[in-house]
Amino acid sequence: MTVTYTARVANARFGGFSKLLLLWRGSIYKLLYREVLVFLGGYLALSIIYRFILTDAQRPYFEKLVMYCDQYANLIPVSFVLGFYVTLVVNRWWSQYTSMPLPDALMCAISGSVHGRDERGRMYRRTLMRYAGLSAVLILRSVSTAVFKRFPTMDHVVEAGFMTREERKKYESLNSSYNKYWIPCVWFANLAAQARKEGRIRDSSTFKLLMERLDQFRAKCGMLFHYDWISVPLVYTQVVTIAVYSFFLACLIGRQFLDPTKGYKNHDMDLCVPVFTLLQFFFYVGWLKVSMLAVDEMYDDLPLLEKDLYWDAADARAPYTAATAFMMHQPSFQGSTFDITLAKEDMQFQRLEGMEGQLGDGPSVPGDFLHRLLAGGSGPGLGPGPSTILGRRLSLLRRKNSCVSEASTTAGCPCPDCGHDDSATGPLLDPPSDTEPAPPTAPASSLVELSPSVVVAPTARGPTPNPAPLPPWLPSPIGEEEESLT
Repeated sequence: MTVTYTARVANARFGGFSKLLLLWRGSIYKLLYREVLVFLGGYLALSIIYRFILTDAQRPYFEKLVMYCDQYANLIPVSFVLGFYVTLVVNRWWSQYTSMPLPDALMCAISGSVHGRDERGRMYRRTLMRYAGLSAVLILRSVSTAVFKRFPTMDHVVEAGFMTREERKKYESLNSSYNKYWIPCVWFANLAAQARKEGRIRDSSTFKLLMERLDQFRAKCGMLFHYDWISVPLVYTQVVTIAVYSFFLACLIGRQFLDPTKGYKNHDMDLCVPVFTLLQFFFYVGWLKVSMLAVDEMYDDLPLLEKDLYWDAADARAPYTAATAFMMHQPSFQGSTFDITLAKEDMQFQRLEGMEGQLGDGPSVPGDFLHRLLAGGSGPGLGPGPSTILGRRLSLLRRKNSCVSEASTTAGCPCPDCGHDDSATGPLLDPPSDTEPAPPTAPASSLVELSPSVVVAPTARGPTPNPAPLPPWLPSPIGEEEESLT
């Protein structure tokens, strides 16, 4: 069982990691305490038989058996076999997690591609997302015990609002010997094609993006099905299991403490309890236990498009069965820092003026963006200077929204009614030096009063007399002007 403990070790304190060893939920103690008790009970039983029941004539035979088992127990390649097995199973477990069909990417694609503020447009978007959720429910209830307990029958799926009764008839009318989790994905594709025909999806590129997101979602559902279908080879699992249990069966006899007075090799002490053998048992059997726990008919066939069960619900939530009602009281994971609390004085904002004394002696931070944004040519009450990044941005915005033509950028505004005064605002660009002659002012007859939504295409004879409106898909010319400034 996966237990999140990141917040417990967020701060490196003395004894911080030691507290993790005492956790019971999801721990190795909870997983192995039965097996450890059986192993320790068998070991102590043999030790009592050797010490108090066997006669002096029988003990030498038992001691020879102990040395024989201890000698040949290390011939079993437990570390080699178990290491490959654990690596395989853990990688498989993580891949299963990354194959979970999360709807976020598909949800963003639907929200940005299927347009329409009317009821039908809303029904398109909600139905498409419901089909995606239905496909995830169908595959998860076939591979996950927890999801199956919540939706044990198709009646529960219908009552929960993932499927309508009309859709259930179409779902059950298709005879297939395979898992039919992919049927809602086909409905999704057909409904998206219908929305494209109606103009709800405005171009083919957006439709292609939506289908790619659907394909990724469908592929993850399929991977979960394949992981459940194709397990780790049984022969490999049997080899590892036999190797581990035969090793500790040999250790049950071979790690017995013999009488130190008889001078047997490596039997100089009598501790009664094999501490390091128990540690080996925790490591090997723990790895093994964790590894065991981790392992054309429908073309253009769409159900009736209708409102879902949660159409008017602000907080839609599928119902729980009696077997899963306890999950309603379990808080969802919000992040490792969600439960961290701060003192009230530590949550107060500090003004930069009050922190200058504290930060003045410290090293300056090179390349500070805010400093570069506002520094240079700025003063109290003057705002950012024209040489700063923010100053250039404001200058370009003023140029774009003003009625100054390209020929009169540095010569003043030609519009008699706009009331523009260069002496008050200054030139939009840096003024030319005294040695450079000022550009000639264009004749009054060639000046054309422009509106913010009109673009003038310059030609060899000057501006066109009838300017065309700026198409909405053309990029803004502000980027080109910025490049000229740099």
